[in-house]
Amino acid sequence: MNTQARTLGSFRSFIPLALAAVLLTPCCAPDRPPTAAPGEPLPGLTEEELTRFRQGAVLFDRVFTPEEGLGPLFNENQCSACHTDPASGGSGGVRVDKATRFVPPDSCDLLSGSGGENVRRQATPLVRAHGIEREPFPSEATERGRFTPPFLFGLGLVEAIPERTILERADPDDSDGDGISGRAGRTRDGRLGRFGRKAEIATLPEFNDTALRLEMGLTTPLTPMESGFSGGPLPSGTDPVPEPEVDSTTTARLVDFVRFLALPERADRGAAHRDSVQRGERLFQSLGCADCHTPAMTTGPSDVEALNRKTVYLYSDLLLHDMGPGLADVCGIGATPSEVRTEMLMGLRYRDVYLHDGRASADLPAAIRRHAGEAQAAADAFAALSLRAQLDLLVFLRSL
Repeated sequence: MNTQARTLGSFRSFIPLALAAVLLTPCCAPDRPPTAAPGEPLPGLTEEELTRFRQGAVLFDRVFTPEEGLGPLFNENQCSACHTDPASGGSGGVRVDKATRFVPPDSCDLLSGSGGENVRRQATPLVRAHGIEREPFPSEATERGRFTPPFLFGLGLVEAIPERTILERADPDDSDGDGISGRAGRTRDGRLGRFGRKAEIATLPEFNDTALRLEMGLTTPLTPMESGFSGGPLPSGTDPVPEPEVDSTTTARLVDFVRFLALPERADRGAAHRDSVQRGERLFQSLGCADCHTPAMTTGPSDVEALNRKTVYLYSDLLLHDMGPGLADVCGIGATPSEVRTEMLMGLRYRDVYLHDGRASADLPAAIRRHAGEAQAAADAFAALSLRAQLDLLVFLRSL
């Protein structure tokens, strides 16, 4: 036998072996980043990164006082008061009130000077002494909205997703004619927004800074000016702490805590459960849910190995979508009242309120049925499923 024949024979004998190897490799083996229990750090952090995470966790649970700069107007006195369930970094029953003025088709006034960005419901004793118990809704508002605190688990991975990965999914003019026209959210200065219900925040430092300033009334080196009261100054003597009220080390450690929070691990309750989850996941794809709730994206290069080129199963495209008039509330920097950023479904099994405003409390099927606008076809397809198929889809969602 000549050399060519021997080579061809060897190649032919290799084919079934290679095919067998492919068939025996689990086709659905999850290529997931390392996960952990809620509130735990990302596996793979260095000792120095773990130290920063733990220092941030202490600050995240710390109760701030008016003598340290809390307020004078605020919602809660610690980060974990809102982000507490099922662990620090989760969500909670607290709602955030917002008010805006929208002039169609696309003019949005956040009413920042009147307190509309966050209508705070508590005041420090020095402010209450002036008869002020809370911040009123701006009289010029045309919309009001209530928002649940978002889960913070896995947000460092989300921050590490390259912009191009998000933007390549945008279809603002619905050029493919599928009825889905995701748009990129933008910050005030035009950068890509990926955080916030209206996709108006670009980075975790800005995300945290916004929370410190608006939720707790704490000024920072990034935002050293105290917010006023309903468009005017605070009563004299009600803000005695010098600005900024928290230093750069405190803000950096809080960012480290959020950035290094692990993505929650998926539920696995045995073979029968896995079969139902797989059927539900196929339905999730076929109904069109995954057209907006994109199952996975990959992070880019990072100096933090735990964030470097990881697959993030976030179940969101991080884009704005029109959800119809039934879910409309406030507008955003680049969002109309009916547009919201696709909710990330990772960690869904740990939640008991659904939709951005929590109106579907403990009722996941109701949350699906309330989808309208660009999601109307998927909601209708869910309603048309058999009860068994609906249960499979819900089992899949509750496994996330």
